[in-house]
Amino acid sequence: MLGTLINALAIVLGGLLGLLFRKGIPENFNRTIQDGLGMVVVAIGLQYALKADHWAVLGSSLALGAVIGEWQQWEQRLQIWGDKVQQVFRAEGNRFVEGFIAASLLFCVGAMGIVGALEDGLTGNYDVLSVKALLDGIFALVFSANYGAGVVFSFLPVLIYQGTISIGAVWLQPVLTPLMMNTITSLGGLIITALGLNIIGVTRIRIANLLPALLLAPIMVGLMGMAGK
Repeated sequence: MLGTLINALAIVLGGLLGLLFRKGIPENFNRTIQDGLGMVVVAIGLQYALKADHWAVLGSSLALGAVIGEWQQWEQRLQIWGDKVQQVFRAEGNRFVEGFIAASLLFCVGAMGIVGALEDGLTGNYDVLSVKALLDGIFALVFSANYGAGVVFSFLPVLIYQGTISIGAVWLQPVLTPLMMNTITSLGGLIITALGLNIIGVTRIRIANLLPALLLAPIMVGLMGMAGK
């Protein structure tokens, strides 16, 4: 779990550094930098998404995941969580919650977090998470300069999410096949692409309501294997 701790620390340091520059960076610079990083996020997401082996599984997982996410209101629950954090630390303005949600989704949803956390838990090798920590630190710096302190507190979901995967990796190893991992990776790439489009401002996709698809995808792959497909 050392890789996850390094990742969380990079987010905090990058976020705090971004707050120092917040008033010194013109708004047009912030917007353009954010658009540029959004394009990078889209490119990274597509890179992983295009490695998919079964697009039908991805589509079915997203459709069913959207139903579950909308039914259980995952986006709203994340919003409420952000509001509570905002109240605890007496932060003001909707930008706090927006930054918390956007950064949490960006740092948690994706192939590097899942694969890196699994590798860290199974072998103790945290090279993947070290690279992710560097990228997340840069994104945290720019995001916090634009959104504010909410970005700094996005380290909490990263600790919980990646830490849980690393700790549970020993039990997941016999269950997750290479095909399941590839499907999760590709699906994470699609969701990351949607997040990048949101960052640029092209779309307003309720990404959190699609997250149940990441849980459904390996189950569907397993059922396909049992059916001999």
